[in-house]
Amino acid sequence: MLSQVSAGQGIDTLSAKLDELRTWIGSDLSDVEDRLQALLQDRTPAHKSAKHLIQLGGKRLRPLCVALAARVGGDFNEHARELAVAVELVHSATLLHDDVIDLGDRRRGAEAARCIYGNAASIYAGDLLLVDALRRIQATRIPGLLEKSLGVLNEMLEAEALQLANRGSVRGTVSDYFRVIEGKTASLFRWALFAGGRAGGVPMAGCLDLERFGNSLGLAFQIIDDVLDLTGDPTVVGKSLFADLHEGKMTYPLLLAIERDADLAEQIEAACAAESGLLDAGLHARIAEVLWRADIVPDCLQLATRWAGEAVQSLSRLPAGRARRALEDVAHTLVRRAK
Repeated sequence: MLSQVSAGQGIDTLSAKLDELRTWIGSDLSDVEDRLQALLQDRTPAHKSAKHLIQLGGKRLRPLCVALAARVGGDFNEHARELAVAVELVHSATLLHDDVIDLGDRRRGAEAARCIYGNAASIYAGDLLLVDALRRIQATRIPGLLEKSLGVLNEMLEAEALQLANRGSVRGTVSDYFRVIEGKTASLFRWALFAGGRAGGVPMAGCLDLERFGNSLGLAFQIIDDVLDLTGDPTVVGKSLFADLHEGKMTYPLLLAIERDADLAEQIEAACAAESGLLDAGLHARIAEVLWRADIVPDCLQLATRWAGEAVQSLSRLPAGRARRALEDVAHTLVRRAK
């Protein structure tokens, strides 16, 4: 388990800081949650599909980033609230689409929306959320923000296309992997921090620093996510383990395992090429053994920790204060999470 590596690294103190953070901006996030829960009616299967996912909750990490970035400027105002809702809608849309593409049946510890309302309804649900998000961004009339959001959506699509092209390829490259996670994950974190800063009145130089923070934060987040997919507790993570491998996605820890154990590479390649498409429990156990024996889990944690440190360093020119400290705490905490 990832907690084995994280043990004794100040997690209790970090948890206390997060509790303090929730107390401080709890009303901000509560406003965002109320808007998320109220935005859709149960009119059609597509609306029901979207509402099902949103009502399952989640970490709401991207809205949190918007709120804290706005607080760097001193104010979580109406524009920041709308942008916090928008970024969660974009994220939710990608999850709805991903579950259809990957044939996922579990999301956030519950049955995926597509399993209840169908694949078509979930695709349309994601489209509905994307349109709603873009309308909210446009309504703020913050110069350049809508154009920036369209650029991020294009990055996400390009990354998805690259991942799809490489699906099932055991000989994928680490450079392609990082291109994918920068486009799929880091880009939306980057946008959330920049948008929050703009809404809160942070000067442009500070918004660019926040953007750099978001990029490094997103990379660290995804590395830990990929490790948890292989070593986490499924009852805590909220989905089945080895989901990425079953979908033919070669993540960083898997690529390291293949690089460090030639026999494992052949086993995974054979399993991915099999007509059944099934990967048995024996292969799961073999991968888990290599992950620990070859020090892959600690190496991934070390890389994520380095990126978290780079994220914190990006904030060095921002004014010292509660919001900046809170962002620093988020960066350090994300690499020591269990879900």
